Amino acid sequence: MSEIGTPLAVGEIASYHAHIYYEAAERPRAEHLRKLIGERFLLRIGSWHDHPVGPHTKGMYQLAFAVAEFPRLVPWLMLNRDGLSILVHPNTLRPRDDHLVHALWLGDPLPLKEEPLPVQLSARAEIEELPPANTAPTIAP
Repeated sequence: MSEIGTPLAVGEIASYHAHIYYEAAERPRAEHLRKLIGERFLLRIGSWHDHPVGPHTKGMYQLAFAVAEFPRLVPWLMLNRDGLSILVHPNTLRPRDDHLVHALWLGDPLPLKEEPLPVQLSARAEIEELPPANTAPTIAP
């Protein structure tokens, strides 16, 4: 809730991100999961970050996906994360709250740095727009 007694509307969610975290020894599992995701889901798979970047305190790659993909992707990740920690968060006008308050964790939660995260964006246009997906799913989830 943004203020006491004032609920936020689900329509404020423009899209979602999931961050798949890994240590160097876990990278083969992260690579395998990435391959499985790309075969099954219409989404954008971000670059590898073997070292912490932005608010993230561990190596990771990001999945960017539409609201409509959430009920297919997130349950699949719950069952197939292979022990990796995953942060799933909405994208609204409040990036800091999206990562630190409104997020959900699959596996062990990790600390995040709040300083790099803006508290508020001024317009919906500042929320990352989903580009065309860089995957072509060939297998049903």
